[in-house]
Amino acid sequence: MSGSDGKFEPIDASAMPRFAGLPTFMRLPHVSDPAVVDIALVGVPWDGGTTNRAGARHGPREIRNMSSLMRRVHPVSGISPYELCRIADLGDSSVNPIDLMETLKRVEDFFTEIHTAGAHPLTAGGDHLITLPIMRAIAKDGPVGMVHFDAHTDTNDEYFGGSKFTHGTPFRRAVEEGLLDPKRTIQIGIRGSMYTSDDLAYSYDSGMRVITIEDYFSMGVEAVIAEARRVAGNGPTYVSFDVDGLDPVYAPGTGTPEIGGYSTFEAQQMLRGLKGLNLIGGDVVEVAPPFDPSGNTALVGATMMFEILCVLADAIAARS
Repeated sequence: MSGSDGKFEPIDASAMPRFAGLPTFMRLPHVSDPAVVDIALVGVPWDGGTTNRAGARHGPREIRNMSSLMRRVHPVSGISPYELCRIADLGDSSVNPIDLMETLKRVEDFFTEIHTAGAHPLTAGGDHLITLPIMRAIAKDGPVGMVHFDAHTDTNDEYFGGSKFTHGTPFRRAVEEGLLDPKRTIQIGIRGSMYTSDDLAYSYDSGMRVITIEDYFSMGVEAVIAEARRVAGNGPTYVSFDVDGLDPVYAPGTGTPEIGGYSTFEAQQMLRGLKGLNLIGGDVVEVAPPFDPSGNTALVGATMMFEILCVLADAIAARS
């Protein structure tokens, strides 16, 4: 429901239990008009860019379910996003599970409507290729910076003898298309075995700041936050959080797990450290519920989505 100020409120768990009612992100109302919100919570239930373990198409539904556990006020910053901004669930983007290129167009069109209406998207994926059409929609006026949490740079060129569009290529394509400013992009948590010794070359050569997991543990959380803030600067910045950036003991339900990552608490600290940046949107991707029947990875996804929601709402309110 919405109040007299047009802001939407989550269903109160003391009035209706969390297991009841229709599942929506954060138990907010579902609306169809992006013009009535400042932040559009959206799902993209698609994993057609996945190269191995599919399942992230089921991420948005399970993240919605687990987001019923989120409350109204951030426990550390005190941010109450629903008091700062108009926020609602705008449903899922249309997708075609058997046509990759058509899906990219459908997702771009969906997010173009959101962007044109003046709303800022916060998205649950889906595999990481979904970030490319989102950027095509929201970066039409110029490239954006990015704080990218991941085990992988996702800047490969192609797979399987010429496939340019997979969940391992979105940020190379985004730079090539003038959507992403590599010099205002930081990638945090990069690790794992590689196809070749040149796998990270594009990120480095294009000017991205790459913090490998070895760098991360050497620097510490506070220094990594400071570096992210330095790289992002004052320009418009997008936050992309791949749950495989976490150690798989915290998020086993993902398509490409890599051991040796940071913890959920460390990830929360880093997201909280983005408060004050000029944030314009974000996503949480690669939650693949079939690989985690416990539901814990979906809970992690919902919690990281709430963390991003708080700093995004604070940024939007500061600009208004």
